[in-house]
Amino acid sequence: MSKKRHTAQEIGVKLHQAEEMAREGKFQGEIARALGISVMTYHRWRKAQQSLPAGPTLVPSAIGHSVNLVEDDDLARLRDLELENSRLRRLVTDLLLEKVKLEEDLLVRRDRNRMKQAR
Repeated sequence: MSKKRHTAQEIGVKLHQAEEMAREGKFQGEIARALGISVMTYHRWRKAQQSLPAGPTLVPSAIGHSVNLVEDDDLARLRDLELENSRLRRLVTDLLLEKVKLEEDLLVRRDRNRMKQAR
């Protein structure tokens, strides 16, 4: 499957189709294949849909097949927060790795000092 960015509207429509297929008893692999996405993408979309606050959602409305979408501002804010979160995680990881390295260097220096004092 090729990489493609789906719009919020496409995601909403595909999730609605997926719900219908799931009600028919189809397996997740079959659903993902029918939608032209990977199973992991399907899981990510479902998880994102479930974590959205109440209000406009990616679920079809009762009238026809129109889809109420999360506002673009909300999606942009969510993307910004996810980007900031990933940057902060990387920063914390880098700091922890640096801390571990410094602790290891400290232990090596202590061992050298002990060996010198033992002589």
